[in-house]
Amino acid sequence: MSESEHKIIEILRILNEQNKPTGSKLIAQELKNKGFNLGERAVRYHMQILDEKGYTERMGYSGRQITELGRKKLEKGLIYDQVDFIYSKFEEMIYLTNFNYINQTGNVVVNTSTIYDEEAFNIIKDVFKSGLCVSPYINLKADTNKEEIQIKTICGTTIDGILLNEGIPTIPLYGGLVKIRDYIPTKFTELISYKKTSVTPLDAFVAPGMTSVLDVINTGNGTIPANFRLIPSVGRERTINIINKLEKFGIGGVMAVSEEGKNTLGIPVPEGMVGRAISGGVTPFCAAQELGYDIDIKIAEEIEEFETLSPIADVKKILKHADNKVHAKTPFLLSKSWNLIQKVNFNVETRKGDIIVNVSYIKKDNLEEALDIMKETYESNPKYINPYYQLVEHPTDYTKVGIATICSLSIDGLLISNGIMSNPKYGGLLELNESPLFIDLISYNGSSVDPHKIFIAKNMTSITRNIGSNKILASLKEIPYISRDYAVHLLNILKNIGFSIYKIGKPRELTYNAKVDNYNFGVVAGSGLNLIGALKEKDIDVEVKAIAKLMKFEKMDRL
Repeated sequence: MSESEHKIIEILRILNEQNKPTGSKLIAQELKNKGFNLGERAVRYHMQILDEKGYTERMGYSGRQITELGRKKLEKGLIYDQVDFIYSKFEEMIYLTNFNYINQTGNVVVNTSTIYDEEAFNIIKDVFKSGLCVSPYINLKADTNKEEIQIKTICGTTIDGILLNEGIPTIPLYGGLVKIRDYIPTKFTELISYKKTSVTPLDAFVAPGMTSVLDVINTGNGTIPANFRLIPSVGRERTINIINKLEKFGIGGVMAVSEEGKNTLGIPVPEGMVGRAISGGVTPFCAAQELGYDIDIKIAEEIEEFETLSPIADVKKILKHADNKVHAKTPFLLSKSWNLIQKVNFNVETRKGDIIVNVSYIKKDNLEEALDIMKETYESNPKYINPYYQLVEHPTDYTKVGIATICSLSIDGLLISNGIMSNPKYGGLLELNESPLFIDLISYNGSSVDPHKIFIAKNMTSITRNIGSNKILASLKEIPYISRDYAVHLLNILKNIGFSIYKIGKPRELTYNAKVDNYNFGVVAGSGLNLIGALKEKDIDVEVKAIAKLMKFEKMDRL
């Protein structure tokens, strides 16, 4: 992305944040605050370009405002630095929080969720009663014309802001899922780092099939969304004191505060630091999602005056404090996968050897229809779909059958076995236009779950659906420039065999708008889960699995 393009994107970001007609003077000042030295005259020039492209529109003498087309451009055009923006957004929200817990006045960070069914509201209200939330304080706005209810709830980031105002810095580390057993939080089962992702970590896990909030309420066992933070150990006692005061009037959700340097809920804590786990502020809405209700959830995007909020229910907290057991570390995806990557021994000349496969499961009754969908998906776009698959038995359920598809980490394994270092960097969602672009990226090194599994769970793909541009699953690999010639040779052979290799980048080139480190080049490859995503889009009930095992390539069938 050029410097001029970067300035245009920043102007769109400013207009989007203002959410009202804004003049060039204010835009120039905001740009200066972001490190861009652009005068009013230069801003007006860039605004004229934005008007011509349809990204902004003039609103009389009041200034300009962003259009819907401009918002789409903003979402897509920033992906190469959006992976850093998520963390900085939370830092901004923390800074803007000025809530005074003594007199209970000031700003808090809120999540904004929209529901479309009164029954869903009643379910959500019951979850608030159980205390599986940050706070029962909400702002409720019902639109009878649209038959929707907008609910603003307090985000756990508010506590980070309160602590910062008391001189206690907080480091947002992970969002994830916590396993609850007998009402006791035991371990983070899944994690995504706040850094190197374009998807807000907790938002990644707010999807049907990922949480079991209702089970926690009914049986004391299940999985809920939660965040993990670090604070300096010197602030531990003051933090606990502040948390206790906040809970007395309705801001809580803290599940654990560790001892200095002690592993907490499966997450290592560095010496000199203390870990803090807190329930996700959107947990009540997950319960309604689990029952199939349609809910739109936006996490930590706004600041709201606390005085505008009021309790939705009296709370009787069901969760106990986390246990003191030292649990095994929650492993990240790449650390779980390197041994498999190293075992890949596929020979491009003989077309034989071990590759890595995903194995997802469907009911045997759906197999014939599933194979038809897979074949149609491949034939409609062979450039982007890997045609290889193999049917395997389910380990315990004879009514189900597994569908093995080639995992893109096989490509890394093949390159490494030939002496070329290949680093799986991101799993992403690729939008297919004249110039394909990544519109979302999650770092393999900062996630415990395959990013492509998340995109499928959240229905973000459009592999077969005719809803605008196709959105498919792809990954970005980073390879040292010194090995480029030999790597290109091997990659071209793989492409001819049928492996999905979309683009081989150049040094310092944004590869489909994704960035690799200097002295490296990027390779974009398709995911074997595209065929599985196609099944889900066609309403086939599928249990999505990723990076499952090694399989002989020569034993695979081709669509």
